Amino acid sequence: MSLIYRAAIQLYFVFIWIFSFFNKKARLWINGRKAQSLVHFDDSIWFHFSSLGEFEQGRPVLEAFRKKYPENKIVITFFSPSGYEVRKNTNLADAVYYLPLDTPRNAKEFIDAVQPKLAVFTKYEYWYNFFNEMNRRHIPLYIISGIFRPGQVFFKWYGGLHRKMLGFVTWFFVQDENSKQLLKNIGVEQVTVSGDTRFDRVWENSLAPKELPSIAKFKNGQKVFIAGSTWPEDEKLIAGLVTAYPKWKFIIAPHEIGEERINKLITLLPANSTITYSEFTTHHSPLTAHQVLIIDNIGMLSALYQYGDIAYIGGGFGAGIHNTLEAAAFGLPVIFGPNYTRFKEANDLVALRAGFSINSEEQLSAIVDTLANDGAFYSAANKKILVYVEEHTGATKTILDQIVKKQ
Repeated sequence: MSLIYRAAIQLYFVFIWIFSFFNKKARLWINGRKAQSLVHFDDSIWFHFSSLGEFEQGRPVLEAFRKKYPENKIVITFFSPSGYEVRKNTNLADAVYYLPLDTPRNAKEFIDAVQPKLAVFTKYEYWYNFFNEMNRRHIPLYIISGIFRPGQVFFKWYGGLHRKMLGFVTWFFVQDENSKQLLKNIGVEQVTVSGDTRFDRVWENSLAPKELPSIAKFKNGQKVFIAGSTWPEDEKLIAGLVTAYPKWKFIIAPHEIGEERINKLITLLPANSTITYSEFTTHHSPLTAHQVLIIDNIGMLSALYQYGDIAYIGGGFGAGIHNTLEAAAFGLPVIFGPNYTRFKEANDLVALRAGFSINSEEQLSAIVDTLANDGAFYSAANKKILVYVEEHTGATKTILDQIVKKQ
């Protein structure tokens, strides 16, 4: 089975290498790993994140460790360029790397270099050779904000190697009781239901958000509809709202911000209604004269929601919705496409009638109409969503307290 895994890893590398000739992200994935040189540490604390979203999810725990263990170096690895390129200079770490390809040799060389006293992986990341090498050296390994579903490979008849990986983990901190029960069913007992650390992160952000004076100027006292992490399928639906609600302002933050993507988005919107954030910052074009602001940079979205009234979260017509909690922490009712069921918080918000799933432009228009014009309905959704987020904070303290006890 391990031979099949090794072959699959090598094939994956070949696929990315071929794709890198045509795709910028794949090129960064390849070249970033080629270029990096490891610094040697003693007794470091290693945090691994798949991408930027997982970094933000695990950030409260990372910050808590930085404060608790100031004498230890912090090493961060990312699997994806979307995390590495944005956070490679973070002051929360002493070194930031791409995770090397998961081979036995790479795992040994990486761990030889950074010498972790413990490792913390966030949510979904499971790499056999790295886990095996840490287990062989008796390095404690923790999974935080873990979430498990019956359809995952761990619970399939052919998932023997992946179940073996779970045995290498010192302790799991999972989001819900269902995850704990699934793990128990396959003999994994080292589990605590701690909740999701994202709640701590977004709640903290909402209490002291970064002020964005240019966004306040664009808002200009009007209602604002914010669409975050959108894809073309989302934007086609949102475009109709701009004409339907001329007294509202719209802020759209696409998931991908290449020039071609931004230009295609602009063509969907009413003529002369749109300005990009870079146009404003470069040419100081008047913001208040436009109805739509397109955010063509990475990193502003979590602070943008403080200026919003309704949020649309992209991705629900593709692989799955993006982060609803950043908007929810500011009390914004959230709307998203149909592919949301893998995300516990989205299911919870739908059950509370504070989150709303739509399948069509007509459904989007109907729920926006209700939220925009029914004050009692909007107020109820706003209150429920704020209570929900606050009640689910505290995962970071649970995780830190238990890990400290185990050291």
